[in-house]
Amino acid sequence: MTPTYALRVNYEDTDFSGFVYHANYLKFCERARSDYLRVKGVDQKALFAEGVAFVVRRMDCNFLAPARFEDELTVATDFREMAGARFELFQTISRGADTLFTAAVTVVLIDGRGRPKRISPELAAALTHP
Repeated sequence: MTPTYALRVNYEDTDFSGFVYHANYLKFCERARSDYLRVKGVDQKALFAEGVAFVVRRMDCNFLAPARFEDELTVATDFREMAGARFELFQTISRGADTLFTAAVTVVLIDGRGRPKRISPELAAALTHP
C-alpha cells in the first residue's frame, strides 16, 4: 500500500495567477515525506537526538498541470530503493484522477557534520516495511 497525504490548497499557496506557486509543490512533498516517515514508525526527533537527520540531496520534478485554490490534493509517496546512506522515493501529487506533479527524490541520512551516515539495519527495515 502506498502511503498518501491529503491536503487542501489554501489561498496563501497560490500566486497572482490563481495557481499554486511552484515552490509550494516542494512543501507539499516535504510534508508528505515527514508523514511517510511517521507512518513507517521512524521517530525523527529521536534521530535528531542521536545527531543524525534526513536531508534531500536531489529532486527531479515535473510540473504537469496547475492546482488551484480550494483543490483537494493527494500526495502519494512510493519507496523505490536503498543503498548505504541514501534511499529513493517517487512522489506524485494528484487532484482526483489527474496527476499534477511528480518528483523522484533522493534522501540521505547525515551526521551532525553533514557527512553521509549508513542507514542502520533497523532503520532500513522500518523504511522498507510495507
